[in-house]
Amino acid sequence: MIKFTYFKKSVLTFVLGLGLTISLGQVSYGQNTENVPPELQTLLQEMDTAANDHNINQVLTFYNPNFTNSDNLTTEVLAQSLTALWTRFPNLNYRTELASWEQNGEQLIAETVTSIQGTQRLNGRLVWLNSTMKSRQYFENNQIVRQEILAEKNQLTSGDNPPEVTVNLPEKVHRGEQFSFDVIVEEPLGNDILLGSAIEERTSGNLYLNPSSFDLEVLNAGGIFKWVKAPLFADQRWLSAILVRGDGITLVTQRVIIEE
Repeated sequence: MIKFTYFKKSVLTFVLGLGLTISLGQVSYGQNTENVPPELQTLLQEMDTAANDHNINQVLTFYNPNFTNSDNLTTEVLAQSLTALWTRFPNLNYRTELASWEQNGEQLIAETVTSIQGTQRLNGRLVWLNSTMKSRQYFENNQIVRQEILAEKNQLTSGDNPPEVTVNLPEKVHRGEQFSFDVIVEEPLGNDILLGSAIEERTSGNLYLNPSSFDLEVLNAGGIFKWVKAPLFADQRWLSAILVRGDGITLVTQRVIIEE
């Protein structure tokens, strides 16, 4: 077996930067965003400016000291991971849409969809990032006090010809339900040897700075096909798969939410 850790670490750090800096890039507004409060518009734009300036101290002012999120992240981990993210990928391009909002007492609740693309040069080779995340933020006094990740899809590719894949995975399942995780290579492999592996992990803030590794094995079929049984309690899981051949690497990570 071959252990593979770099791509996993990159994905998790990347996901953190995507999920928590919700207004990077130009903010647009969806169909359910009429009469957006001026204070929310201003807040999103100010967060955008701070993040694009890579000003971590300013970014942290938008997070309440008691901030919580669905992965049990802390502002300390947020700061470390964003700093590492911006160092690795200095040309990230973010697009964020405010999908909906509502007022609940003193809280403003904003649901956003953020996509991100960028590249990094590693050992002379480019690594491409492509991701989408949907999340819900709860604001009080112009700070995020709580965040829920609602959906998440991430992909990293590298090399001249990374495998083109289709991922079949539900975003939500019921507790105890069995479901499939299929990562199918679209093009014929010919004489190429395909290595790969898949892992399932409980979402956790600890993994952002202490990533898991992959044990690569030779794949006899054109992809990875895995049956997964959801736990018997409400939770969230990352399902990740990596596919490696001589001229390219593709890694995907998606979130599955286990409901009651």
